[in-house]
Amino acid sequence: MSINKTKEQHIAVFGESGSGKTVMLSSFYGAAQEPKFTKDSLFHVVADEFGQGARLHKNYLGMRDESQVPMTNHFSSTSYSFTLKLKSANAQRSPVNALRLVWHDYPGEWFDSGVENDEEAARRLSTFKDLLQSDVALLLVDGQRLLDSKGEEERYLKSLIGNFKNSLLGLQDEILHDGKPLTKFPRIWMFGLSKCDLLPDFDAVRFHELLIHKVASEIEEFRNILTTFTTGDAALSVGEDFVLLSSAKFEPGKIELEDRVGIDLVLPIASALPLLRHLRWAKTLNLPGKVAKELLGGVSFALGILQRHQNKLPAPLAMVVNKVKPEMLLGIADLATSALEEIMKNALAKNDHIAAILAGFQIKLNKAEENKILIRSKR
Repeated sequence: MSINKTKEQHIAVFGESGSGKTVMLSSFYGAAQEPKFTKDSLFHVVADEFGQGARLHKNYLGMRDESQVPMTNHFSSTSYSFTLKLKSANAQRSPVNALRLVWHDYPGEWFDSGVENDEEAARRLSTFKDLLQSDVALLLVDGQRLLDSKGEEERYLKSLIGNFKNSLLGLQDEILHDGKPLTKFPRIWMFGLSKCDLLPDFDAVRFHELLIHKVASEIEEFRNILTTFTTGDAALSVGEDFVLLSSAKFEPGKIELEDRVGIDLVLPIASALPLLRHLRWAKTLNLPGKVAKELLGGVSFALGILQRHQNKLPAPLAMVVNKVKPEMLLGIADLATSALEEIMKNALAKNDHIAAILAGFQIKLNKAEENKILIRSKR
């Protein structure tokens, strides 16, 4: 009997209508089908539902070949599942043999208009419950709306965060059974600047500073609302992580898909970003037992990967990894890219492609932060 050895990570994407969610998803999947990606990558990105993959790829090709922006799916709540399948038939046997990303898309229309009937209300509730199983929630700020609001950005930003907050409050009684807070809940709520190509003078630092300057109190209020949904709210990051996103560079009659920004970070953000964050919280905060157990769910997997390659690591890192104590992994975040490159190099030599993929994801996050495309919480 075959055993399912797929590690699954979930990301929830929130954004108002027109914020670029459909284009972003199509750009993510379509780029992964390009010959250059499939040639250089250690894995194939495969849509688990053929029809979804075909539609996304068609959207991408329409942008690439005909400069045609895909139509949005109004009021369509959809989860997209993508499996990262290893290319090498000689890959080493591993705790898992595939990674899966589940991308939950929340219709933007539900932020600024009410539901029309009971069926739609039930669908909205079901969608929200699915979203709240995610590891990371990505809140999109529309670069076009921000540009249009120049000089009075706080009006748009306050409205946006208010819509996020009110959507949660409107469903709170139905989401929380008997008023009991949730253990499984997105612990990282990060802001993404979509269509960042429209604001070429923005980097992640300036984006962060704009939000703090204009709507710090609204972000804090939003965090306070989120704490009523979950237990162990010390392990909750809201408005502490920021990323720039651009699916393409749009010009009159032309779409340059090669000029993407941040789209290749979606997989690392969903899979690698939560790991050390959850570990740090579980070991440094006084959390309820169920919450700590939930946060430590992926630690044994990470330990196994690191220990398999510790003999090729610099001595200080090898000593850390050799101790089978999860808290000792906390030092890895400070060893930066060089140690991760050693892990990746050794993993590739041993055909341990899962280890190489995860190390590569962490390297991408490090480099994105160096290039000011990403800011990660230090907490």
